[in-house]
Amino acid sequence: MSELRTDQWQFLYGQPSVSGSVKSQPSDFIVIEELGYELTGDGEHIYLWVEKTGLNTAFVAEQIASFCQLPLRAISYAGRKDKHAVTRQWFGVHQPGKKEFDWSQMKLDGLKILNNQRHNKKLKIGHLKGNRFELTVRDLSATEGLEERLQEIITSGVPNYYGSQRFGDTRHHVMGGNLALAQNMIAGEAIRNRNKRSMAISALRSWLFNQYVSQRLALKHYEVPLTGDICMLAGSNSFFRAEQIDDEISQRLSKQDIHLSAPLWGKGELASSDDALRFESELGIAYSDVCNTLESVGLRQERRAISLFPKQLQWQIQSNILNLQFSLPSGCFATSVLREVVCEKD
Repeated sequence: MSELRTDQWQFLYGQPSVSGSVKSQPSDFIVIEELGYELTGDGEHIYLWVEKTGLNTAFVAEQIASFCQLPLRAISYAGRKDKHAVTRQWFGVHQPGKKEFDWSQMKLDGLKILNNQRHNKKLKIGHLKGNRFELTVRDLSATEGLEERLQEIITSGVPNYYGSQRFGDTRHHVMGGNLALAQNMIAGEAIRNRNKRSMAISALRSWLFNQYVSQRLALKHYEVPLTGDICMLAGSNSFFRAEQIDDEISQRLSKQDIHLSAPLWGKGELASSDDALRFESELGIAYSDVCNTLESVGLRQERRAISLFPKQLQWQIQSNILNLQFSLPSGCFATSVLREVVCEKD
């Protein structure tokens, strides 16, 4: 059976020589959702703009449902946010009719409801432009080389790995909670809790994607396309197959107009061909138990870009403290940017 470790994934610029303390306190990791569209002011859905500190997104959704005396399915959000952080994000409440709620009466330590407004469409997972991050890394072991590495990230980005929070507690490079559940699924154990099962499936699929990205880095094909590679249009889920690698493909990659991709495994045929198909198929065979599990739960083949380019990346270094600010598209992880900058102290 495949061992679902997380310490083997390659770095683009080599493992950082600088270490620091991450998330020493919740305010060291600030996340602000960027919705990307205007709310209509009327409709069946109430959008709540909240600030939460040290709270799990799913738990807050449960508390909102309880306060509103609505089923949990009436509460939605665009994305799960890190518990050990200060996050400003949207929650959706499906409440047809004219009934309103006195949100000032909802009391939950660590939660502030900043605003509410109606909209005519449901808030769905991934339906936002992206997230803005403000990170603080303390107790830096050194500062030499930090500026140069950050400049490299502006130019060449970072691997688009799924971040550590997707897998659970991986600080000591053992299987986190979600990966431990995923390992049990591979062994044939049923997970009856719907939420835990969903998290385990997501962690397993994300782990396999990270394996693909890491292997491309190891084989020096992270920035160099293979014949038959699947290229994704920037800012879109649309893709096409590069039947031959010519100057146009190379130029579009360098301009970040397109990105190379790797499989999000599921049922169906891989979209790649030729050298890319051989590479992707070989890794699929190597982790056939993981692939079979993902196919058995009904997932279908999808794609995800292997590279990530932070926008508006800025930083300040004062004494032994690094402050970082940047924006990422929906579904991308700030911890994957941070991973290329500093090693996290235990």
